Order: sequence, then structure tokens, then C-alpha cells
Amino acid sequence: MMIILQIILFILTAPLLSGLITKIKNNLRMRKGQSIIQPYYNLAKLFSKDEVISETASWIFRVTPFVVLSSTLVAAILIPVFIFTVPACQIGDFLVLIFIFALGRFFLALSALDTASSFGGMGASREMFISSLVESALCMVIFAISLHFGSTDISAFSGMHVITVSSVVAAIALFLIVIAETSRIPIDNQETHLELTMVHEAMVLEYSGRSLALIEMASYVKQMIFFFLIAQLIFPIGLPLGNFVQMFLWILWYIARIAIIAITVALVEVSVAKMRLFRVADFLGFAFVLGVIATVCAILGV
Repeated sequence: MMIILQIILFILTAPLLSGLITKIKNNLRMRKGQSIIQPYYNLAKLFSKDEVISETASWIFRVTPFVVLSSTLVAAILIPVFIFTVPACQIGDFLVLIFIFALGRFFLALSALDTASSFGGMGASREMFISSLVESALCMVIFAISLHFGSTDISAFSGMHVITVSSVVAAIALFLIVIAETSRIPIDNQETHLELTMVHEAMVLEYSGRSLALIEMASYVKQMIFFFLIAQLIFPIGLPLGNFVQMFLWILWYIARIAIIAITVALVEVSVAKMRLFRVADFLGFAFVLGVIATVCAILGV
């Protein structure tokens, strides 16, 4: 039951987080912009529409939205938001999280090639190039975290812990990785469909209707998962087992720390320009170097 409740929590709140980031960006640009609940309207509109599927598409194209969403929801139950004792938190660690996300990325890249679209092939090629850099930097961050906490288990650092230099540096590296994983500026731009800048949007360009809604929902949930991991490293909290006042304060602080990261992401997106594709290697290389620094700090015990 707790697993089902956590999945429902992610599904219901993840679009709101994306709407919050968009709203903050519009306010910083001195624009009114869309409502904070606009992602819910978008999903409802997509679910109500019919799908248009290419004649050259195979079964891979049809099953990919379900694989992407289901893999993301499996990753969501490995995140101990308020689940600490279920088997899902014991059999799944940070490394498993990487492989689960890689499964969805693999099928999404295959589906982009499946329709024989030039845009899809371009997006899949770029996505694989970026993911090869992302996963190496992410593995280094996980190595630093495992040295500090003595385990790659996500629940090992999900409670209260002492904030150290290694955890802060690892969180900064993870933040740079999340920028790439969630297709945000300066790596990608979710608000454009220009062929020279598209990465994620190029892969899902052939999708429509319910299939596109499932892929969008998966991206919202994935973003919330990474935000939680960053927040838990630099704003550690544990689940209180006391009275309702403690529970209420825990919920408020949980929302506040996710909002802080969302504001930071919005500030980054409006402050920098999108970089060229081949400069992405420098950006994620810097994240890898931060992972190395976090590892050294963890070895030194700071």
C-alpha cells in the first residue's frame, strides 16, 4: 500500500514541480507566462487526443512510452520519501537507479530510429552522446557518496546526517548532471523545436496523444527523483515518528527544499545561454571533476 501511495504522490506532484520552474522563469523574464498547473492541462489534453503513428513504426515505437513510464515509476519506489522498510528500498541502490533510467533511454532512442525520421535519428545520436558523459560523471558521484556513507543504498543517506564538504561537492556535481538528464539549458531547451538545438524533443517528435502524455509524465517524475536526491544530500531530513506537528513541519520542509532546487534551476536557465553540442563534453567533464574532488574529500574524511 505504501508503494502505491508513493507512486501516486510522484504522479500527482511531479507536473506541479515543472510548472513551478516555468512560472519562476517567466517571472524572472518579466512575463506573465502560463499557470503553475499548466502541465496538468497539457497532460489532460494529450490523453484526450488520438495518436498518429507512422506506417514504418514497429512494436518498439508502440511499447516505448509504457517502458519509459514504468521504468521511471520503478525508480520512484526506490526513493525513500516516506518508505523506509519495504523491500524496494533494500534491493535497489543508486547503481540500480542508473540502469533503470538507462533502460528507458535505450528504448526511447530505439523508438526515435524506428520511424526512419531524420530528426529522430539526430536526437537519438545526440542523446547517446550526452548519456555516455552523464553516466560516467554520475558513477563518480555515486562512488564519492558510497565512500562517505559506506553504502550505495539510497536509504543510507536518506535520513539525518552530517553535511560535509564531500556531500556538498557531490550534490553540486549531481546538480550539473540533472541539468543534462532533464533536458534543460544550457544542455538542451524544452521550449524549442529548432532542429539545430533539439535533443530530447527530437526523439519524441513523432509521438502524439496518449503516448506523448506518458513520455511527458515520465520526464516529470524523473526530474522529481533527481531533485529529491540533491535535496537529501545538502538538506538532510528524516521521517519524524512523533506527533502531527512534527509530521506537518517535515512536510513543509520537504516542500521547501524541493522548491529551493527548482528556483535554482530556473535561475540557471534564465542566466545562461544554450551551449554548442560539443561544449557539453566540457560541461559534464567539469561535473566529473567535481565527482573526483568529492571522492578525494570523502577519502580524507571531510
